[in-house]
Parts: sequence; C-alpha cells; structure tokens
Amino acid sequence: MSDDTSTHATLERTKKTNQYGADYWTARALMPILEYDKWGNFEAVIERAKSACGKSGVNVQNHFLETGQMVGIGSGAERKVRDYWLSRYACYLIAMNGDPTKPIIAAAQTYFAIQTRRQEISDQDQSQRIEWRERVKEATKELNSAAKEAGVERYGLFHDAGYRGMYSMSLPEIKQRKRIGTNEKLFDRAGLTELAANAFRATQTKDALKRRGIKGERVASDTHFKIGNKVRSTIKAIGGTLPEDLPAEPPIKTIAPSKRPKQISN
Repeated sequence: MSDDTSTHATLERTKKTNQYGADYWTARALMPILEYDKWGNFEAVIERAKSACGKSGVNVQNHFLETGQMVGIGSGAERKVRDYWLSRYACYLIAMNGDPTKPIIAAAQTYFAIQTRRQEISDQDQSQRIEWRERVKEATKELNSAAKEAGVERYGLFHDAGYRGMYSMSLPEIKQRKRIGTNEKLFDRAGLTELAANAFRATQTKDALKRRGIKGERVASDTHFKIGNKVRSTIKAIGGTLPEDLPAEPPIKTIAPSKRPKQISN
C-alpha cells in the first residue's frame, strides 16, 4: 500500500457523520495523522485555515466548530481540552496551510481536494433534487385543479391510475417494492430521474385534460393511465431504468440543508 493510499484510508476511518449526513473530523484526531505532536502548533494551522475560510466569503462557523473533550491527566482525574469539529472543507484548508515539507500533508491535500470536489458534485445533485421535488408538487397541484374541472371527485383513484400506467403497479405496491414507509410520501424519497419523469407525467396529463375538454371521472382516470403508460414506454424505448426499479433516496427533509453549505453543527 502506498503512503498516499495509507493516509487516505486512515482519514476515511477517522471521519464521523452528523445527523444531517455531513462528514466531519475532530481536530484532536486529525492532529497526529498530519504528524503534529503539539496542540499549539496544530491550532496555529487551524487559525490560518479559519482565516482563509473567512477571506473566501464562507461562514467560518459552518466549518470550524469549537468544542471540547475530556482527557485523562492521571490518577483517574480528567480535564477539558479545546477541540474542533471540522468539515471536509475545513480539513482541506488545514492541509493547504500545513507544513509543506511533510509528505503526509501532500497526501492529505490530495485526499481532501478529491473528497471536497465529490461533495460539491453531490450537493449540486441534491440541490437539483430539491428543486424537482418542488416542481412535482406544483405540477400535482395544477393537475388536481384540471382534474376537478373534469369532474374528478375520488382523487386517490385518479392518481393511482397514473401510477399504474407509469409504474405498472399501485402506490402501495410501489412503496413496498422500494421499501418506503406507508406514512412517507413517494416523491419525498424519489431521486432526480424519477421526479423529472413524474413532473412530465403530471404536466402532460393536465394539458391533455384541458386541451381535450375531458369530462367525467372515468375518462379522466383513463387519460391519466394512458399518459403514464406513454411515459413508461418512452423510458423503455430509450433504455432507461423503469421507475419502479429506481432506488429510494434518503428523505428529502434530511437533505434540505444542502441548499446551503454543509454544516457540521447541530
């Protein structure tokens, strides 16, 4: 195993994850990995990293959270020492401000640069997922309005027709297949691809109901089924993954903070 690979593996083992799914490291755990043996010297690096963070226009508190931990001082006694919870970005800045003569620092710079970029891409994807969830919500409202004009009264049956057309199964069956809780909303667990397909289904059905002047609950539901099935056929034709086979994502409420920079604080 190369030195870089060994360092990367150690950093992976020492990272923690908070309740929002954000990764972080503690300064006291990071210090020996970066081969600093004195807290004062390492804290000086942290201060330089905090300064760089602030100058870049990023909220320092979101990435460097001062905390403390109890350490033994002999005879069973303990005292509290200062520590920090550090985001991936904070660790990257610390590595960039560390002693450049240490090979371990270069390895850490590489690790955190790669991981920070991956997180940026992930956050962009999650931000788009939040945006598309709102689009589906708005499209469903507009569809409900068009359905009401068409004479729909049993909205559960009307929407189930669309699900059956697009997923080839009912809503309860979809949730069971994707292992989504009965009290959870399907679209709160849907990924970007699934959300976009459902937004298309909803808007196309709404337009069809209005354009054709459809009247009657049965005809409206049949229209919803047929359009859902058309979306399904299109996915098949282009070799895409059928919607029922797309995996459930973490609940949307757990990633909503991704609209903002990932925070390590509670």
